[in-house]
Amino acid sequence: MQTLTANDAKRNFGELLLSAQREPVKISKNSKDAVVVMSIKDYEELETMKADYLKHCFESAQEDLAEGNIIDGESFLREL
Repeated sequence: MQTLTANDAKRNFGELLLSAQREPVKISKNSKDAVVVMSIKDYEELETMKADYLKHCFESAQEDLAEGNIIDGESFLREL
């Protein structure tokens, strides 16, 4: 992943947009990672993956509940 400083990103914004169409670009400010710029296609794919994962977790939890595979919060924390 390409990394640019915030100043370089500002100075070369057009180039940043072109680069982000190919792969995500990390922007740092004051030597710290600040943001990632990515194409709308990559963003939409990421959001779809997140939604699919949450749906899977919810369905798995429903199955566990239906099968009686549950544990109370206090027991869970004690086992940690």
